[in-house]
Amino acid sequence: MAATQRIAVGAMVAAACATSLAGCAAGSPGTKEGAPGPRKGAPAPGSVVRLIGDGSTAYTGAQPHLPVPERLKPGEKPPQFVVFSWDGAGEDSQKLFSHFRKVAKENHATMTYFLSGVYMLPEDKRDLYRPPQHAPGSSEIGFNDQQGIADTLKQVRLAWLEGNEIGTHFNGHFCGTDGGVGQWSVKEWKSEIAQAKQFVKTWKTNTGMTKAPALPFDYDKELIGARTPCLEGQKNFRKAATELGLRYDSSGVNHQLWPQKREGLWDVSMQLVPFPGHDYEQLTMDYNFMVNQSGTQTQGDPDKFDYWGDQMRDGLLKGFYRAYDGNRAPLVIGNHFESWNGGTYMRALDDVVKQVCNKPEVRCVSFHQLVDWLDAQDPQTLAKLRTLKVGEAPRQGWASLLSGRPAPAPKGVPGAPALKQ
Repeated sequence: MAATQRIAVGAMVAAACATSLAGCAAGSPGTKEGAPGPRKGAPAPGSVVRLIGDGSTAYTGAQPHLPVPERLKPGEKPPQFVVFSWDGAGEDSQKLFSHFRKVAKENHATMTYFLSGVYMLPEDKRDLYRPPQHAPGSSEIGFNDQQGIADTLKQVRLAWLEGNEIGTHFNGHFCGTDGGVGQWSVKEWKSEIAQAKQFVKTWKTNTGMTKAPALPFDYDKELIGARTPCLEGQKNFRKAATELGLRYDSSGVNHQLWPQKREGLWDVSMQLVPFPGHDYEQLTMDYNFMVNQSGTQTQGDPDKFDYWGDQMRDGLLKGFYRAYDGNRAPLVIGNHFESWNGGTYMRALDDVVKQVCNKPEVRCVSFHQLVDWLDAQDPQTLAKLRTLKVGEAPRQGWASLLSGRPAPAPKGVPGAPALKQ
């Protein structure tokens, strides 16, 4: 579309999110002490370049800064994983993609960016998109213009080279009962997934930007997971994703418990955390905090902006410490690049990243890194971790829980070695 008609990505998502109250899923990082480093033996980025298809993507070797997963040693306390993920990731005039890349690098974090395929498709090629149960060229979040595509490509390219993950938020963001994703069949989900990949793999052909550098990854291999629009359609999406070889799904609502596999996919859904000032818990997503503060109005009472942002920040921190001091279940947080209620939720996320990602034994990672780690663990170890309730630390310590033998009793209690006189 023309530059003057361009729809900001944040505005696109805001409009789509307002259709659902159930939850909208609309340099190099430093290596922290105790965190594994880059994969050994990986070729330097750019030293191996094999263009794929029309040159929109390329194989450039193993992803830089992707840690080698390590199995927990017997009795070892698990790290506290935190995943920050972004729905419909794209760079617009707000420049929040580039902002959070910078925040991540400064705080030893990597993140997951769920790219919307239509952000790679120019308005004049919209009819290439054939959404299930909708007319060709339909989309609830619009399409993009040349500058928007170029800006998003730059951020996606740099994000991947910094060790971040590029997932998908699919394409048209259709929610509700009128042909929304919740009504799609397994076959229709497969079509949507294939098109999301295709738009990323053919942006050069579709935009004419043939001299721009390729994205440095094979998207057929890079894409291993997703979050569905408005958290709808999960059942048939999972069936399609399993058959297509994806590895995880983050489309549900969970408590702060250790993940398990469902239908062959790791269920790494967002979670419920304390909601300060309320007697109920709240999903770890900006949209849901907004709905419970200002309703579907994306710009409510300005006098409450700071309070609302603090409420979200404090709720996420309460959830973090509940896990960090308790069962160590990974904390999964989902957001959008948006300016709702004066941008207060983005400021809250800044604070959360800075406060949690630099703590001992904390790893702020992408879903890719998290499921790599889960796959590397002894299944019996994971089964033991899943016996812990929300916020529950092992009563006899981690060594007792994860070693298979009881921890030694402290001195001075029944059964302990006698105290020396």
